[in-house]
Amino acid sequence: MAEQVRNGVSAELLPDARWRKSSYSGAVGNCVEVATLVGGEIAVRNSRDPQGPALVYTREEIAAFLAGAKDGEFDDVVG
Repeated sequence: MAEQVRNGVSAELLPDARWRKSSYSGAVGNCVEVATLVGGEIAVRNSRDPQGPALVYTREEIAAFLAGAKDGEFDDVVG
């Protein structure tokens, strides 16, 4: 059985992850990056620290967050 990926795992330990970031990211690279993992989970990391920790979420958790973001529920965070 494959070892379960846990939150806070070093992004270096996810060699098959294909990281990508938003086209809205600034030229300085200050953005988060996401990758779909083999088991279907979604990993998130800080683009400024690509070897740092990755947070791992289920597809359902990411879908709920994205729905809230699209509805403007988090606009006050950067406003």
